[in-house]
Amino acid sequence: MHRKPTPTRTHHARTHRWIRQLHLWIGAWGALAAVLYGLTGLVMNHRSGDNAWPQGESSDAGRVQLSVPVSARASAEALSLWLRDSQHLDAQTIRKGPPRGSDGGAEQWNLSGGDARASWSLQYTPGAAQAEVKHSRQSWLAAFNRLHKGVGGGWAWVLLGDSFAVGMLLLGLSGLWMWARGRSARQWALSVFGLGAAVSAAVVLPALF
Repeated sequence: MHRKPTPTRTHHARTHRWIRQLHLWIGAWGALAAVLYGLTGLVMNHRSGDNAWPQGESSDAGRVQLSVPVSARASAEALSLWLRDSQHLDAQTIRKGPPRGSDGGAEQWNLSGGDARASWSLQYTPGAAQAEVKHSRQSWLAAFNRLHKGVGGGWAWVLLGDSFAVGMLLLGLSGLWMWARGRSARQWALSVFGLGAAVSAAVVLPALF
């Protein structure tokens, strides 16, 4: 004799099917992100040491000397606006501070922009009448590494990257929900999830403290 499904069981079954479909669709969307971010992350994780992996190349594509007007010398923001309006160089990052590696040196402004394959940078000493813009060209591998770090992709890449990040969060949460279904806390602790959590804690905690 078959038991008639209760409303609670029916609700749980529908919820399981819905989350399973969500998991599958997000997994398909996130497959591209897994390949791109996984490959570039693996490459960048081995960027130093005796057996460092190739990280791609950046070649000098030219240097241009600019005469900076007085109005653009007031602040890094004013310099950025002048570069955008007069040179069509839209600065994506602006950093202020002494030169790298100096001890109490003169302040410098560092502006940079471009896309993943073609980039530019400018180092300016406040008050100077001249500034040099350095243009660089990235190889395909270097360009993908820059995209992994959120550099040079523009607003469209940021939006796509955010969608991948949210997708990975939902993929993990939905996967955990399905894995937990029908398992006790003891089974969780002794499962692949428990092993993964223990290994992650053993690796991450010493690096943080």
